[in-house]
Amino acid sequence: MHHGNGTTLQSVIDAIKNKILDAKIQLVVSDNKNAYALTRAKKANIDTYIIKNKTTIEIDQELSQKLKDYSIDLIVLAGYLKLIGNNLLNSYTIINTHPSLLPKFGGKGMYGMNVHKAVIESKEEYSGVTLHYVNNEYDKGNIIKQTKVKIEPTDTKETLASKIQSIEKVQLIEVLQEFAKEKQ
Repeated sequence: MHHGNGTTLQSVIDAIKNKILDAKIQLVVSDNKNAYALTRAKKANIDTYIIKNKTTIEIDQELSQKLKDYSIDLIVLAGYLKLIGNNLLNSYTIINTHPSLLPKFGGKGMYGMNVHKAVIESKEEYSGVTLHYVNNEYDKGNIIKQTKVKIEPTDTKETLASKIQSIEKVQLIEVLQEFAKEKQ
């Protein structure tokens, strides 16, 4: 489920195409009809779906209904900012990638540049990427994997963001490879 310009999605599409990852993306879902991720999905012949509802409970019912048409083992959140409802949580394994070393710099409102700005302002020595299971609280699910990034004195929120984004993609592919192996 996507929000931004879909570079994370693209890295997964490419990993599958290049036989680095043995998986299939069944569906790309977004709550933003203009999300570039939807265009990337269409170019790769992946089904897309735009969420119509607004509240967590309505979205939960809507997606539970929609996902019944697919055989889905794993849901990956990438820049999806709403809480996930209980039907989905109880039916699927859901993971999320977060651009800090959780539990630091997580929670409501902590996404994208907000995170990097807070990290730089607090003079941290390291930031990084956390992949975690999703539960019904923001950024509180069990951690699957973390990768540290050293913060240089010259780093700005923008330079930190780009370092973290490249690591985020690598880490996600590694974790997806592990999930794929377990499925075999």
